[in-house]
Amino acid sequence: MSSTDPRDHGSVLVERVIAAVAADPGRPVLGYNRFAGPWVEGEPRPRGVDAFPGGHPLSPGLRAWLAYDGGMLERHGWFDEDGNLAPRTLGEIAAEEFGEPWGSCFEPFSERFGGCFLLPGGSDSRRVLSLGPNGERDGSGEYPVFALDVDDLPCAVLMYPGFDAYLADTAGILHPAEGEGYDALKNDRRYAHRMRTHARDRFGGEYELTCLP
Repeated sequence: MSSTDPRDHGSVLVERVIAAVAADPGRPVLGYNRFAGPWVEGEPRPRGVDAFPGGHPLSPGLRAWLAYDGGMLERHGWFDEDGNLAPRTLGEIAAEEFGEPWGSCFEPFSERFGGCFLLPGGSDSRRVLSLGPNGERDGSGEYPVFALDVDDLPCAVLMYPGFDAYLADTAGILHPAEGEGYDALKNDRRYAHRMRTHARDRFGGEYELTCLP
């Protein structure tokens, strides 16, 4: 059974993250990767954004975060030079982050993922928020976050049900879920239903898509 406690979802969860970040905004986003930079550089810089290109609404969690600061996402290529949100395809992100043949490997799946945005996380892997081909969201209004991994069998795995859970886990306020692996939150009662929703909408009920170069 999934938890419906609002503190575990959406903007309420992100407000908890913001309170934790505000206590030490200059700490690294990733303790194991200094290139991700701090949570906030200097003073927070809110970003006023109404929607994604194409009219897809911002998720509640993302809207709450951008109302606090947009610097971390700006460093990861979310905005164009005019300050507009600038999605890329899954293949474009894979090519830029991993090089070839990984860009060509993932590009055939780009339509299924729709507009994508790179997030901090992973050393050999990457984290990508996906809008989907039609802006599919879960019951909390959130878009899923996938792990891209090119070790062994290259794959895209549903890792978080939304930006809210991604942010909370990265900030260290989300207690570990049961089980192991990228898709461990499918076993967490707080997020199991949301994870199943995205798995159904994106992969026909599966949690992972394998890419064969």
